[in-house]
Amino acid sequence: MVLNNILQLVSGGGGFGGLFALAVTAFQVWMFVDALRRREFIWAVFILIGWGLSTLLYFLMVYRQAGPIGNPLAGFELPGAADRRQIARLKAEIHHLDKAHLHLQLADIYFSQGKLQEAEASYRAAYERDPNDEDTRAHLGSCLMRQDKPGEALPLLSSVCTVHPKHDYGYTLMTLAEAQAAAGQTDAALATWRQVLALYQYSRARVQYAELLLKSGGSREEAARNLDEVIRGAEYTTTFQRKREAVWVRRAKALRRQVS
Repeated sequence: MVLNNILQLVSGGGGFGGLFALAVTAFQVWMFVDALRRREFIWAVFILIGWGLSTLLYFLMVYRQAGPIGNPLAGFELPGAADRRQIARLKAEIHHLDKAHLHLQLADIYFSQGKLQEAEASYRAAYERDPNDEDTRAHLGSCLMRQDKPGEALPLLSSVCTVHPKHDYGYTLMTLAEAQAAAGQTDAALATWRQVLALYQYSRARVQYAELLLKSGGSREEAARNLDEVIRGAEYTTTFQRKREAVWVRRAKALRRQVS
């Protein structure tokens, strides 16, 4: 065990054997901490109670596979370090090549970080260089919607969804429905939400469709039916799905209480 090894060293283990034991113990502690950070708790237990072999297996089977190639200290990076390296690399490549796909990759990183103005600038740079790329138009439209610019987002999102309604697993189509609703195109938004629900069973789609139905004076029964689907479905989802859709389940329950 790790504690036993440390106690033996402190109590007088010396010489080459003591140094070797110290090195192995330090490596074991390093891998133990890494396993905890990755939430690999079973591995952490084996590392804690084992000596050498379990730690080496973890290093070979988990640690080396999980970290970015060429970065042996990946398990101990500060938050955002990988993104910062990627941003620096993309900016350098853009300086030399200035290709549309590089601007798109940079924009996606900014978007994931919530840096919407920087993301929009990079999306527009990608669009200028390749206006026919579907991902660029869809992601720029989504970025504009996050900034409450539905009028600018609509033509971009519509141009993608008209050809490929399943783009980005239906998320582009849902954003189009949100843009239509925000722009006051209620009938078009309802039709788009129905299109989404014909393809997918997203809670986000059911709740927003029900909200728009009620707001526009549509069928209360249909709205209630969609809300009930969200509430019942939450009981049978995985823990990960339950956490991801918690906001929509809460909205469904609150809205359902208002529907007789």
